Amino acid sequence: MNSTGGRRNDYRPKSRRRREFLKLAGTLGAAGVGLIGTSSEASGKDTAIEQNASALATQQEHPTLTLFLCGDVMTGRGIDRILPCPGDPRLYEPYMTSAEGYLRLAEKAGGPIPKPADFAYPWGDALSELELAAPDVRIINLETAVTTSSDPWPGKGIHYRMHPKNLPCLTAAKIDCAVLANNHVLDWGYAGLQETLATLAGANIKTTGAGKNRRFAEVPAVIEAAGKGRVLVFGLGDESSGIPWLWDALGDRPGVNLLPDLSDGSVRALAEQIATLKQQGDCAVASIHWGSNWGYGIPDSHREFAHRLIDEAQVDVVHGHSSHHPLGIELYKGKPIFYGCGDFLNDYEGIPGHAEFRSDLSVMYFLTLDLATGKLVRLIMTPMQIKRFRLNDPLPEDIRWLQQVLNRESRLLGTGIELADQGRRLVLSAAT
Repeated sequence: MNSTGGRRNDYRPKSRRRREFLKLAGTLGAAGVGLIGTSSEASGKDTAIEQNASALATQQEHPTLTLFLCGDVMTGRGIDRILPCPGDPRLYEPYMTSAEGYLRLAEKAGGPIPKPADFAYPWGDALSELELAAPDVRIINLETAVTTSSDPWPGKGIHYRMHPKNLPCLTAAKIDCAVLANNHVLDWGYAGLQETLATLAGANIKTTGAGKNRRFAEVPAVIEAAGKGRVLVFGLGDESSGIPWLWDALGDRPGVNLLPDLSDGSVRALAEQIATLKQQGDCAVASIHWGSNWGYGIPDSHREFAHRLIDEAQVDVVHGHSSHHPLGIELYKGKPIFYGCGDFLNDYEGIPGHAEFRSDLSVMYFLTLDLATGKLVRLIMTPMQIKRFRLNDPLPEDIRWLQQVLNRESRLLGTGIELADQGRRLVLSAAT
């Protein structure tokens, strides 16, 4: 283990690692489909990628846009305790009365955690991956309130909270957009939501999916990608993720942009909203908090809704989250659908249960889109492991396990997930 908690020391010069990442990106065509074999052995995969490099180099290149997506980012509670400005540790949970308890569980499971850690600490090895990929826009689902509020939402068993002075832990990763349509943003009441919105705005992080009333909750985040157009992110919540109906934003009530259902009417409403805003060359992302925390099954209603968003609402990317582990990925009419990106960062280490899902393994999704068509050009995924409240490079056997599980689930959706870059990364491929 290296001095900062990672699993692997990479002595390749940073410039060389970036060249290798770009080489991998350049040798994958439209979603990698048909360009990399079907064997999941890393050595064979790299050979197949090399064989396609010269052929792809002759193809006409269109302007592209690269997004970084991930699942739930929860930097509150235990993680808040190790950052430079920890807030009030008191909790109102049935099993834990202090956030210090989650810190103790994590240290018992993984070893000592530095206190105070610097603001960049939780991102760990993910920071170098972000630098290598250099995405145009970085989008997360922020699953914690950022507040000093001491009034927990009554009757809710879990409350996540990060002190506003610890917000630099998000700016350390240069996050552009925090989606807030989830089941934790109002954990500390309306005052907590108001402070969360103000704090993120003060740090120049765009938000969507929650607001001071319905109109503001529905407004998308609009991010300018320098010289490449705009990314419109629409934050949406679904009851299936555990968002209380009382959190639904109304005309005169703060709250989240909670979908009434996944019906034709909901598709039409979003289609009308997107039609009034989307311009030529814009990328529309529907970021949806939906589904249960555990299990790989994808409801038919979710697939149908995602397909209709692409067919009828001009959506280019469906960014699903809520599941504690990554789910299968679909490519529908050239547009990617992530039904569940899995937890990306949290303080769950040491909490027993559901070990078979390996929720300690998270994924960085780097997707490149054709600006002319909105279709996926390539998808490169970098696995990470949450350990000691930090994102670390996983062991090779952990990456292989994750590839096998995601490939199994994605094959049911018509795609596959293969190893690449000597087994360090994953790519989307055609299912066989």
